[in-house]
Amino acid sequence: MSKLKEAFKIASIPVLFASLCCLSPLLLLVFGVASVSVAASMADIFYGTYKWWFRGVGILFLIIGIIIHFRKQNVCTFDAIKRERTRIINTILLTLFISVIGYIFFLYVVVHYWGVFLGVWK
Repeated sequence: MSKLKEAFKIASIPVLFASLCCLSPLLLLVFGVASVSVAASMADIFYGTYKWWFRGVGILFLIIGIIIHFRKQNVCTFDAIKRERTRIINTILLTLFISVIGYIFFLYVVVHYWGVFLGVWK
């Protein structure tokens, strides 16, 4: 169970950053910085033009999170990586799986229905 908890901990921030293409206009709307039409326009531009940039930042943060996770566990040298190869591969695969599922659920369910509730999308 702790492996699953660790994977969720590593994947949470990258999923949030990858979802900012649609989440940031909603946050601006909620905090009163933007109107519904501005938020809808920003979401169209961010998701239509820049979604791969946001996803790339999410992947970059995922890689950084995995590196930090293993550095905290003193897996810093090539010998340690060779010794812990199976655990490293399993952790990376589990974290990647949770990240993809978390991204799909958060962006296409949570953020989408929050946007529908706020009137940004139909």
